[in-house]
Amino acid sequence: MPIRRTKTPRISVVMPAFNECDVIGDIIKQIRVVVEEIDESYEIIVIDDGSADDTAQIARSAGATVIQHPYNIGNGAAIKTGIRAARGSILITLDGDGQHDPNDIPKLLENLGPYDMVVGSRNSESDTAAHRDVANMVFNSLASYVAGRKIEDLTSGFRAVKTHIARQFVYLLPNTFSYPSTLTLSVVRAGYSLGYQPIRFARRIGKTKSKINPLRDGLRFLMIILKIAVFYAPLKIFVPLSALIFLLGVAYGLMRIFLLHAPYGQTSALLLSTAVLTFMVGLVSEQIAQLRFDRSESNTHINADE
Repeated sequence: MPIRRTKTPRISVVMPAFNECDVIGDIIKQIRVVVEEIDESYEIIVIDDGSADDTAQIARSAGATVIQHPYNIGNGAAIKTGIRAARGSILITLDGDGQHDPNDIPKLLENLGPYDMVVGSRNSESDTAAHRDVANMVFNSLASYVAGRKIEDLTSGFRAVKTHIARQFVYLLPNTFSYPSTLTLSVVRAGYSLGYQPIRFARRIGKTKSKINPLRDGLRFLMIILKIAVFYAPLKIFVPLSALIFLLGVAYGLMRIFLLHAPYGQTSALLLSTAVLTFMVGLVSEQIAQLRFDRSESNTHINADE
């Protein structure tokens, strides 16, 4: 099958890969067949994130443009490299380990018209581990609270997004696995439209296996969500926290007065002061977050013209 080359492709498929020589060639061939069938000009960009096997050579032979990192930087870093290199007006990201079915790409593209970004969300038929499903449910609930709208799948890396919007938030994305969460909340915070397309996720079939340990990484994931929450909607964290501290101070003071028949106490005063300080920190954080997004918004027109 000839490889379609155009000066300016409409679709850029970006796929990070790390030691995926067993599956990367077949995935690229599937992508080419799918995109050719919908008659779209395209490019496939594989970011080899420091693989020690033949991932880069196989991907190049299958027809992809390959960008190689000199060492393993991280999944998020690979995605950022792909976003910067993409030439198409539409960006599709998917994993290089076989979890995402290229045949679902048209479903994402169909919904991208009215939406600025469409995320492939895990449906009930997805072949995922039970502890991952529970963790995703917790993360989605926390993210929905932060975003002020329902987030169906916070961590899915299978998505279609308008390229100029993705570039607007490149500098915010981390180098690690939490880049989908950051991109999702960035899009919502900036007022862009977000849609979901239920799809079936398969188990990994590449060499690399998930390094996530529910006991070791559970707290780590929670801290990531809290950090993202403070990053995007500080008042939604600091206001409830300051209210809780304030109520504890009042309750402790009243208990000392009416039950212990003692003075109000320094502990109560300290709690009330801490509540005020926590609220003020939230206000300052909110202003910083707004300035950060004003900066990204100022780059929107530049990115759209690239």
